[in-house]
Formats: sequence, structure tokens, C-alpha cells
Amino acid sequence: MQRSNHLPAITLGASDFSRLDQLASAAEYKLPDVAAFLGQELERARVVPPREVASDIVTMGSRVVFKDDAGEMHDVTLVYPEDADIERGKLSVLTPVGASLIGLKVGQSIQWRTRSGEERTLDVLEVAQRETSAKELG
Repeated sequence: MQRSNHLPAITLGASDFSRLDQLASAAEYKLPDVAAFLGQELERARVVPPREVASDIVTMGSRVVFKDDAGEMHDVTLVYPEDADIERGKLSVLTPVGASLIGLKVGQSIQWRTRSGEERTLDVLEVAQRETSAKELG
């Protein structure tokens, strides 16, 4: 895994980008730190048509296996806040780790801050895409 202090390149499908942009704006007052970080991620993302997003990139609805800097493995599905259920492995994109995962691809690492301000690192090991509808493919 490549480690550095700069943020890795990320790619988002246009439909994910649009909904996440609205979500970051709506969360600005309830979760200002996470909303700001998600907004920064969106600003630096390369936005492409949904069908051009490679299968090894974390998108909304992706199942992601990652390793944290403590060596612990995590297997989660990245979801919108209304679908979050950590006991079932459904991680909200409006959490610090969820916002960190969006747009990463297998083999990338990112440093992120917990809500308590602790700096952490995660490495993306595996991504499995959910089934998409024709409407989402654009």
C-alpha cells in the first residue's frame, strides 16, 4: 500500500457526486466537520459518467474491505445516512471513515481524522459493487 501525507486521487460517478454534494450541504449545521471533509473530497474528485466508474472504486452501495492502522480488518457497505446500520455492516458516508472511503480504489490509502481529532489511516483492500439499475447508469 502506498502511504503519503497527500490525499489520493479519487473518482466519483456524476449521480453519486450530485447526491453527495446535496448531502454535504444539508449536513453542514448538524455535522460540520464531516460535512466539510466530505465537501473537500467532492471538490477534488474527478467526476465521470456512472458507467465509467471502474469496478475497483468505492461508490455508494459498494461493499468495501479495508484495514485500519491498528491492523484490524473491516467489511462494510457504504450507504447514505438513512440506510446506516453499523451492526449490519452498513456504514454512513456521513461518518469520518465513510467520507474517507468514497471514491478510493483498491490499493489506495488515506489519512483521516476521527470525531475526537485523532489521525488514522486506512488501506482499501477489496471493493465489490452493488447491482445498479439502468436509471442510475445514465
